[in-house]
Amino acid sequence: MLSTKRKLTLLPLLFSALVNAQSIRIQGAAGELIAGPGTSAQRDAWLDTVKQWRQDQLNKLQFNDALYKDPALNWTRQTYIYAQVMAHDRYLYDPVARQYTVDRFLDDVTARYGGLDAVLIWPTYPNIGIDNRNQFDMFADMPGGKAGLKKMIKDFHKRGVKVFFPIMIWDHGTRAISESMAMALVKEAKELGADGLNGDTMNGVTIDFADAMKQLHHPLALQPEISIRDLKMLEYNTMSWGYFWGVWDGAEYGYIPGVSLYKWLQPKHQVHITSRWAINKTEDLQYAFFNGIGYNAWENIWGIWNQVPERYAMAIRKIRSIYRQFPEAWSSMDWEPFYPVATAGVFASRFPDAGGTVITLVNRDSVDKSSVEINVPLSKNDQYFDAWNGTVLKGEISGNQVTLRVPVEGNGFGAIRIQHQPLKSMGKFLGTMKSLSATPLNQLAATRPFMPQKIREIPRTQPAQEAPEGMVLIPGADSYLFKSNGVMIEGNPLPDGVGVQYPWEQHPSRDHQHELSIPAFYMDKYPVTNQQFYTFLQQSHYRPADTTNFLKDWQNGKYLPGEENLPVTWVSIEDARAYATWAGKRLPHEWEWQYAAQGNDGRIYPWGSQKVPANMPPPDTSRAMRRPTNVNAYPGGRSPFGVEDLCGNIWQWTDEYLDEHTRSAVLKGGSYFHPQTSHWYFPHAEEINKHGKYLLLSPGMDRARTLGFRCVKDKI
Repeated sequence: MLSTKRKLTLLPLLFSALVNAQSIRIQGAAGELIAGPGTSAQRDAWLDTVKQWRQDQLNKLQFNDALYKDPALNWTRQTYIYAQVMAHDRYLYDPVARQYTVDRFLDDVTARYGGLDAVLIWPTYPNIGIDNRNQFDMFADMPGGKAGLKKMIKDFHKRGVKVFFPIMIWDHGTRAISESMAMALVKEAKELGADGLNGDTMNGVTIDFADAMKQLHHPLALQPEISIRDLKMLEYNTMSWGYFWGVWDGAEYGYIPGVSLYKWLQPKHQVHITSRWAINKTEDLQYAFFNGIGYNAWENIWGIWNQVPERYAMAIRKIRSIYRQFPEAWSSMDWEPFYPVATAGVFASRFPDAGGTVITLVNRDSVDKSSVEINVPLSKNDQYFDAWNGTVLKGEISGNQVTLRVPVEGNGFGAIRIQHQPLKSMGKFLGTMKSLSATPLNQLAATRPFMPQKIREIPRTQPAQEAPEGMVLIPGADSYLFKSNGVMIEGNPLPDGVGVQYPWEQHPSRDHQHELSIPAFYMDKYPVTNQQFYTFLQQSHYRPADTTNFLKDWQNGKYLPGEENLPVTWVSIEDARAYATWAGKRLPHEWEWQYAAQGNDGRIYPWGSQKVPANMPPPDTSRAMRRPTNVNAYPGGRSPFGVEDLCGNIWQWTDEYLDEHTRSAVLKGGSYFHPQTSHWYFPHAEEINKHGKYLLLSPGMDRARTLGFRCVKDKI
């Protein structure tokens, strides 16, 4: 999940040995590319050098390619288009019908860019760490539990799509497990029927995962997020990401394409180029096609939708069509990058297979090249095709060579197929490619549609003239300067921002400022307690449809003795709304919650502008995690209006935002649980001018030990 704000820590010795061994140059932000020849005249000498480097490395490493020969993992090399998918995506899970909708999800991506070969299902970050549930707990809490996950995976498999889950290697601050993470995750993958594991933040998935695979007799595709720090690890990391090869920490894609170091060393190794925040996908897709490798079509990025624009969606569709038509070409040891091209600015790679050869072309110039010239050896029975545009080519024979000419539009792609013998499927394939080429890529939209968020309406309550029992009056304000900052770890690399979109805003953002009037209302002096929620259950007979984690700390339907004044937790936003409706109240809007906590002087804590630890519960940094604190335990933390227990005890539900793909809630108040060992856990926000964005999936997944609520009531 490495973000653009976080600098990659490159190990200085990572490639020093191989660079010193041969005169090859490494490029790319993560050192995953071999720099190409400076000129076409240097190409032959360059190719000899990189071939010799490859052989020397294989010998030096005593490279064991057993996993690449394992029939159970043959699918990895033909996994071309892949996507990281938030488990919370509403196209994947319907929270109303309470079921996974794999067909809906796949039908959508197939309609837009031709489909997927694999998905990485992501249920953990950014929510993990709101309490001490670890990555295994969060898998178990997904809708339907493990039975639901198994069915979801089977539904993907029915459509020919492989399923990956993440390795949260940094997850050592939540509930401890009794065995190694490697063994536990491989066991879980085997139990669920998953196909691969993606090593979040890992510079190579480590050998203990490969050992666990052997011990459990369950081959998995292991795929690190970042680079592979030791080339020996390539033996069991059969896949990887090509992560931010350009436009990251000052690095940029070179005009001359780089060669994937891992793919060159082991052509059966599959790479998926990943640059999740990019809107213009040209560089990523050109580098992918030049190297004969895959692409990560990641669109739902922690709940923000970055849809693949139409132009690049069509490029993905065409690239995948060519890959699938000639599946054996892309893993050949005889692959040749920088195959000679007579036209300047166009770079080619040659990929042979038993039936012929594919030559991929990328135009690194913005100018259309109407007649890109390639010379190939003459062979009596060969047939020639413009595989990108779906037409038959008639070459010009001169001696023992054939000259082929194809058009390649500016910043575009091309492909030539040389077929040694007739192929039955060629006619259908050419027809498809010709149809897809009816409109040039440059005439398709290169910008994506903006996906607005809407706030979920909170109906007003029956107004009250006097403060109901347990509530305090929050006087109105004609002018309140509401400032709220989201504590999401990710930054704002997109023009329409990361975060939530308030009703007065044009796009989502993490930083918000708006002047508004606040009508007077009443607010609960304390968060709703266990005793109050128990009374609600006794009188209303409320029972949620999804009971996973509901009131998890209670026993036999009631809180434990002595815990009546603890804030009720393990309640979803739906549970909180049910209580509020029963009580004739409602949940507060965020700005109401903040005004009640802050008053109108801009303070950042209820008591003032300086943190006073004595005014809130002490943080819990243990992995076991204690219960919350009684709601009335810290009266020094009261607000100017007399509202208590506002920060540092539990997070509190306020508004819900949703768009076509994602639901999220704004949480206020922070919590006492501060997991250690990683900065990737759900951030803290005890300051009342901050909020957490909490992705919503299902009530069972959303409930947490640190998450409760308080209510408001409108005033006459």
